[in-house]
Amino acid sequence: MSGRTDEQGLKDLTLLGNQGTKYLFEYAPEVLEAVDNLHPNRDFFVKFNCPEFTSLCPLTGQPDFATMYISYIPDQKIVESKSLKLYLFSFRNHGDFHEDCVNIIMNDLIKLLDPRYIEVWGKFTPRGGISIDPWCNYGKPGTKYEEMAQFRLMNHDLYPEKVDNR
Repeated sequence: MSGRTDEQGLKDLTLLGNQGTKYLFEYAPEVLEAVDNLHPNRDFFVKFNCPEFTSLCPLTGQPDFATMYISYIPDQKIVESKSLKLYLFSFRNHGDFHEDCVNIIMNDLIKLLDPRYIEVWGKFTPRGGISIDPWCNYGKPGTKYEEMAQFRLMNHDLYPEKVDNR
């Protein structure tokens, strides 16, 4: 079998292929795992669409549901997708505001990956007649990605959605 080798990060993974994986019901950033980016000489986006994100309102305990969109340009590391799935699942009983959830996710991925660029967008389903869609981003300081982050922040939502397309 050809492809990625143990020396390129496979030996460090504990979740992928593990049939005994436990789902954590409390916020668990330690479950995130990364492997080497085998293409650090090239810019490319990695995009995750996670339509089953849930968390809890910190005051009422009511559930909040969202699709979480995570896009990043890796540098030396990429996130392993099963660990990301388990990490996002760990928000299930975590009480925080929508804005906090997207920023926590972004901060944890920055800590894990040190990406060139990252953005996280939570599209939460309406509760009480209003939906909240927080978006945050980050570009590595002192690089063109910092400028890219500023540009995308200023232009990320020029075309607001219609109520009938949610």
